[in-house]
Amino acid sequence: MRYLAMYDLMESFRNTNQWLGASAVAMGSYPQLGLIPHPFFRTLAAWGEVTERSFARMVVKPDWNIRTVVGEDGRDHLVNIETVVRRPFGDLVRFHVAGRPEKPRRVMLVAPMSGHYATLLRSTVQSLLPDCEVWITDWHNARDIPVSEGKFDVEDYTLYLVDFMKHLGPDTHVIAVCQPAPLTLAATAYLAAEDPDAQPRSLTLIGGPIDPDAAPTEVTDFGNRVTMGQLEQLVLQRVGFKYAGAGRMVYPGLQQLTSFMTMNAERHAKAFSDQILRVAKGEASDHDAHNRFYDEYLAVMDMPAEFYLSTVERVFKKREIARNTFKVNETLCDASKISTVAVKIVEGEKDDISAPGQCLAALKLLTGLPASKKAAHLEPGAGHYGIFAGKSWRNNIRPLVLDFIDANGTAGSAARTAAE
Repeated sequence: MRYLAMYDLMESFRNTNQWLGASAVAMGSYPQLGLIPHPFFRTLAAWGEVTERSFARMVVKPDWNIRTVVGEDGRDHLVNIETVVRRPFGDLVRFHVAGRPEKPRRVMLVAPMSGHYATLLRSTVQSLLPDCEVWITDWHNARDIPVSEGKFDVEDYTLYLVDFMKHLGPDTHVIAVCQPAPLTLAATAYLAAEDPDAQPRSLTLIGGPIDPDAAPTEVTDFGNRVTMGQLEQLVLQRVGFKYAGAGRMVYPGLQQLTSFMTMNAERHAKAFSDQILRVAKGEASDHDAHNRFYDEYLAVMDMPAEFYLSTVERVFKKREIARNTFKVNETLCDASKISTVAVKIVEGEKDDISAPGQCLAALKLLTGLPASKKAAHLEPGAGHYGIFAGKSWRNNIRPLVLDFIDANGTAGSAARTAAE
């Protein structure tokens, strides 16, 4: 599998299906075919439209599409998206709301590097912007990073987070969503030992695998069943000739997407067949619920091979975070050194990716943190996506997180004073 030709073969397959979809639209849309009283040609065009859009989205980075925020003055304020720290493998991006006083709550969202772009957290950002100043980690697609930029593994990822936290300063409240939760905890522990004054005020960990063995899922079972040698041979590929990262070893986004789709194949098949019928009947629109979801879901990015392999080996197999033995540049990221950063855990009752208990394990590691600075919330009936972007997040979890931020740190004190 580890050849440029395999990567290009997968890209050729995607490109061919996109072309087939475009061809079906063209063939099924000739005006003369309207004289034939049969639904076949309309259905053919509908199939082509859905197919072309689906395969085209797989290689496009989605836009943030966050244009304005309504301020307390009732006016729409423009949102300027600015890169404040640039790095080869990921940037720190700010959503600057023009024309309004700066909010006391300063939030850094840590987005996953797990096959999707940071735009997966678009709705999370939108929900926080009216009440917070928001920054987010925007990881780059490994296919676009030249080999000359070197490797990127879990230690490099952790050091990126350390740099981002230092840049924002100690009045920051960090929210890590899903996959980066263990490494965000490690980055905070690293700062606790190396630069305590740069630690954030609070840390909210949402649905992350701090201890994958605390509540096994299909994801953790896979990590335990497959050896590192099998992973390296079966899932890694070298970026093909089309991209700037040609020759870089990656875990391809298209392969990751295949895994995502097969986990819920029946549900996805029904969603696409229903959408084809809606298009054929003229009931679909460019930004309907199906397109809004799948435009994001199908947009995937390649992960650096070193990051993927080291995550599986060190976080899932060896459980270095859970055992409190994780090191960065030979420096132990000892969670017991965290003594001032308030930590909140959020889990979903029906999370089938990071099951309840996996993230909660973080609190047991924080032996140096007073109980008054620890909190946990289990959201009833919520799945993985719902705890950071769905109705459960909007109605229940977001208010709890904001209250937690307000209860900790100088920024929270300022927010309470302003409210009074």
